[in-house]
Order: sequence, then structure tokens, then C-alpha cells
Amino acid sequence: MQTFKDSKICFLSNFPPKECGIATFTQDLITAMNKRFNPKVKSRVIALNEESSIYNYDSHVMFEMNKDYLEDYINMAKKINRSDKIKLVCIQHEFGIFGGEYGSYIIPFLETIEKPVVVTFHSVLPQPNNLRKNVVKFICDKCAATIVMAESAIDILHDDYGVPKSKIHVIRHGIPDTPLKDAEPYKRKLRLENKIVLSTFGLLSRGKGIEYMIKALPYLVKKYPNLLYIIIGETHPVIRKREGEEYRNYLMDLVKKLNLQNNVKFYNKYLSLEEIIEYLLASDIYICTNLERNQIVSGTLSYAMGCGKAVVSTPNLYAQEVLNNGRGMIAELQSPKSYADCIDKILSNPDTKKSIEQSAYSYARSMIWSNVASGYLHLFNKVVKLREETTEKYPKIKLNHLKSLTDNTGCIQFSKLSVPDPSSGYTVDDNARALIVATIHERLYNSDISKELSNTYLNFLERVQSEDGKFRDIEYENKNLVETSEDAVGRALWSLGHAINHSRSKELIEKAKKLFDKSYPLIESDSSPRAKAFTTIGLYHYYKKYNDEKALNKIKELVDSLVDSYKKEATDEWNWFEGYLTYSNSKIPEVLFLAYNLTKNKEYLEIAEKSLKFLTNLVFVKDELSPIGQNGWYNRNGVRSFFDQQPIDASSMVQTYLTAYAITGKDDYYHNAVLAFNWFLGKNHLKQMIYNDVTGGCHDGLSKSSINLNQGAESTIEYLLSRLMLEEIKKELPIV
Repeated sequence: MQTFKDSKICFLSNFPPKECGIATFTQDLITAMNKRFNPKVKSRVIALNEESSIYNYDSHVMFEMNKDYLEDYINMAKKINRSDKIKLVCIQHEFGIFGGEYGSYIIPFLETIEKPVVVTFHSVLPQPNNLRKNVVKFICDKCAATIVMAESAIDILHDDYGVPKSKIHVIRHGIPDTPLKDAEPYKRKLRLENKIVLSTFGLLSRGKGIEYMIKALPYLVKKYPNLLYIIIGETHPVIRKREGEEYRNYLMDLVKKLNLQNNVKFYNKYLSLEEIIEYLLASDIYICTNLERNQIVSGTLSYAMGCGKAVVSTPNLYAQEVLNNGRGMIAELQSPKSYADCIDKILSNPDTKKSIEQSAYSYARSMIWSNVASGYLHLFNKVVKLREETTEKYPKIKLNHLKSLTDNTGCIQFSKLSVPDPSSGYTVDDNARALIVATIHERLYNSDISKELSNTYLNFLERVQSEDGKFRDIEYENKNLVETSEDAVGRALWSLGHAINHSRSKELIEKAKKLFDKSYPLIESDSSPRAKAFTTIGLYHYYKKYNDEKALNKIKELVDSLVDSYKKEATDEWNWFEGYLTYSNSKIPEVLFLAYNLTKNKEYLEIAEKSLKFLTNLVFVKDELSPIGQNGWYNRNGVRSFFDQQPIDASSMVQTYLTAYAITGKDDYYHNAVLAFNWFLGKNHLKQMIYNDVTGGCHDGLSKSSINLNQGAESTIEYLLSRLMLEEIKKELPIV
């Protein structure tokens, strides 16, 4: 495969400090692209200027050109042609930002450019006149691919402009990744306590339709006297030049006329992203007032959905598409009474409001900038191979969510979204895995936080271990101890052995050894294959620390029983230890690699590699990890399930490949570990991030059409475990 060092994608667009939605969109997109794919692929900007304006651009801007000089378009195309580093140009298209009638100055640019070009249309208007149609058709003909932000735009471009559907790709408008949060803290911060907050934000201009929402307020304030409608944003710079503050003054006069001074406030400022998010989070309902029925995208509406807000919108094309299926409400155009009815339905029914908020938030997860960046790179790679979509640029390691899940007792089992749910109790499984994570983190960073967490999780295991060595989970409010599974006992021994072998704390090692020794008599060779695997990993670490012959013999006994299972079940087509595949499958061949590392028994290595290859061929589909789905698993004579996919299975694959790589030195195993880890980062069938970079948590699963937005202990810990093991390999620390 051809690769390029320091390859550049150039976005032809407006760019901040110019105040416009296209400029902000481009800035957010290239920030996301550079965060995910720089330095191998760098995103840069060719900024469009007006003749009378000077902008203090940052280093992302490579070139500038005057949008009203036809010669600049031709000269810029020639300059790009001469650059070896620029591999692709992406035009962010809105008719008003290019010179010429309907932005026709872009035509000579496209006639001159020799590099591949992709265009993103921020407006797609149906029933065009001949000139608009010809300009758009020419752009699409000259570009290798066309991006739109709504499904309905595909039909418009195809039916009204004659663009082949094969050239049109939907990548949604990007949004910041914002946790779903209660509005009250943000109301207090913005001094909006005890208010029902409605908000609209964006650059003001006629056609925004805000007057109809203001006229709806008299219907509402009778029932909700504490209602406050905040109109956020300055007047559009172009409008301000042409007519000053005429529209804003009209709106303010209307507020006075209707005696709504206590119910309407104007915030006349171009807001930063942080300010926009704060006001959205403080809002109870977001109002989208635009009068243009053919509006095909709305960044403001998208942002509101991304903050989990109930939205009431006019019936434009974009709103009708994204607010469908209970994700918001559509008001009649220019109808104050319809606005009032929709808002009242939401405010008067808390269950309806909550349902809309959760549906909108769930739908919008595909639109977070990291997912949009992946979508752009995926499309760009179809046009010209820029780089592999698999990345080794991993997110920074965060223990934030793990800490929030952990109290004085231990690690809480479940979360509702990112909020820990203490009523779910505490399991041996989760606290054992969390002990491994904390031990690795402390080993890597000598962190006081991970030392404290290690002690919390070890103390939990000590608390729930009975005198006979058995472990029990803790139910709600610590009232009941309930017997746990043999797999969980195996994980407890794995975590204790790992702590014994890798902890920096002598006191912690001694306590872990005491607990391990107490449970040692429970180890049985007739337990389930996964319980054997987890237990064997614990024994492996125990042996590495103490060189204990009894532990080595027990390892051989357990692994030999797995070998017997393999010989009984395996055929030429089914190289496996059981007649089915369920969860954490790769941990079984992993322990054969470990046993080989201790004994140099070649049979162990042969079966380990055969069974892992068999599993690899099943779970990688078109170079993407697709773990066996828990909705049916995979029986030998049945059909494998693809959904729902669980983080524990992706993490297990990463762990096993890294173990195999550490023992055999074969680069393919490391490559597969990276590929498997990228499942968390969006290299999956939905092209969506499973890891949440904002909270430091991990979503609970991947279904056919969506992700499970809850961020429970198992998912978060398994992500951290695989991420930390990759860091150990990177820092050349022995993991086995």
C-alpha cells in the first residue's frame, strides 16, 4: 500500500475568526481530524477572504484567497497542483461564501485543479432555476464524491440536479461530545434559577422567524409565569452591514408591545462553543424557528440534540428527518399557537419530556465530531488512499469514570448513562478486573490515585471472601452477600495473581497472597473452560513471582484438561475447545500461550495458534473486529450472532493478541491487537466511538443500529484494561 509522509487534506472554506457557521464547522472538523489522524494526515485550510477584510488566522490556514477575484481561484488551483503534500481538497460549500452568481467562481477552480476534490454541501435547495442547477451539477460532476448531511438531500440532488446517487454520501453535521446532564446546575451558574428556560441561538437575520416564537409566549406565560425565552447570538455581520440592527430592534419592540420584558432576554454576542453548550445545558426546550422549509441542515438543532434537549422546530426538511420517531416536536410554520401547544405538551408531561430528551441524545451520538472525522477519512480513503483507518493514536488514559464508579465499598456495577447506579450493587467480577486496571496504572505511572483504588478493590475482595475461600457479590446497600459464579472466582484469582506479580506495594502483595492461598483449594480441573482460563492466568502470575512448583503443576493440569477438550471437540473446520462460542473466547487460547511460555511444550503453542487463528477468521469481517454477539452466540451447527457486541470481547481479543505477541514476537499478533482495540475508537460496523473521551467511560455495547449509552463498570474496566496493556507494550514493560 502506498503511504504518504505528512500528507495534507486542504479544506477550502471560511475559517475563524470570521464569524459564520461554515467557519466554525470547518474549525471543528479539522480539529477532530487532526486529533484522530495527525501527524500521518494533517488537515489544513485555504481561507476565503473579502477584499476589504483582514483576519488573524491561526497556523491551520495554509493559504488565503480573495473570494471575489476570479484569478485567485485559478492561481490557487495551480498552487495546489504544484504541492506534493496536498493529496485532496475538500470544499465546504455554501452559495454565499464564493464569488460569482450562485458561487460560480468555483467553476474555474475545479476546471484547473488536478488533485481529487470532495465537496460538502451545507445547502441543497430543491426545484432550482437553470443557473443554480448548472452550477451544482458542474461541481458534482467535477468532484470525486459529494457529502450531504441528511438523507433527504440525496433525493434532491438526484431528482432535481441529476447527480448519481452513487456519488452522494451522508455524513451528519458534527457536534461536541457532551454528557447528558441535569439543567439545574447550569441554570444556577447562569443565574437562571427557578426559570423554565427556552432558548434559540445563532446569527440573527430576517427569515429566522423568531417573531413567531415571541408571539407564542402570551399563550404560555399565563400557565408558566416563570418561563424565560433567551435569544442568543449577534446579528449576522453581512446583515448588520446592510441594514444595521433593524431586525433585532423589531424583535425588541415586539417584546415590549406584548409586555414580555420579564420573559424574553437577548444575549447579543457571538458565542464561544463553551458558552453555547452551557446555555443549551441550562435550557429545558430548544426552539428552532427558521422559516426556510428547504433547510437541509441545522448546526444549532444538531447541537441541541447532542445536549439531550427536547426540540420544537419549524417543519424544515432537516428537522422533519432528525426529529422523527419521538426525537422532538414539529410546529406549524408561522403559527404561534402551534409553538405554544408543542411546548406545553412537553412542559406539562415530564415523562414525554424525558423520553424526547433520551431519544434525541441517543440519536445524536453518531454525530459527535470523532465519529464525523472517521466518516470523512473513510470517504477520503475511497477517493485517494491517505492512510490506514486503524490508528495507534490512542486517547489519553483517564480514570475519571472508574473513580466515579468507586466508593468506599468498591466498584459499583452499573451506570445510567454516565451516572453510577448504587442500587445495582457490587460484583466480584468487576472489582477483580478493576484491581488489575489499578495495578497496571500504578505500575506505569506510580500514581497515588491508582494505589488508593488498588487498596479499595483488594479490600472488597477480602471483605467478600469467606473462610472457605469462596467469594460473594454484594447486593443493594450492602445488605446481602450472594454466591458468585465460578468464572468470577477465576477472575478473582487472576486479579490476585496479577497484583502479586506486578504491584509495587509489599503490603498489598502480602494481602493478595493471603487471599489467593485461601482460595487455592477451590481450583478444580472440571470447571468451565473460561473459569480454567482466568484461574490459570492467576496461577501464571503467582508462579512468576514465587517460582512455586505446586502452582506450575496446577497450571499443567488445567491446561492439559483444555487440550483434552480441544482434541475432543476440534475438527478440520472447527478448531475450538467447545461446541459453541460465547464471551471472552480468546482467553482460552491465551492461557495455552502462557503455558507454552513456562513449559516450552510445543503442543500448547500449536493448539494456541490454531484456535486463535480460527477465532480470528470468525471475528474479523472486512478488516474490522466483529465480536460474537450475545444475542444467540454461535453454536457449531448454527448461525453466528453478530449482535449485541460487548466491550469485554473486544478487550479480550486485545489482551490475547498482546500476550501472543509478547511470547512469540510475531508482528501479526500486535497488528491484530491494534485492529481489535480500534473497535472502541469507531472501527466497527456503525463507525461510532464506543469509548467516551469526555467521561473516560465506555459504552455498554454495540447493537445493529445503535450503541448502548450506559457506561457500566464492566465496559469501562475492559476498555481501560486493553488500553493500559497497549501502553505497557509501548513502554516495553513485560506483560507476561
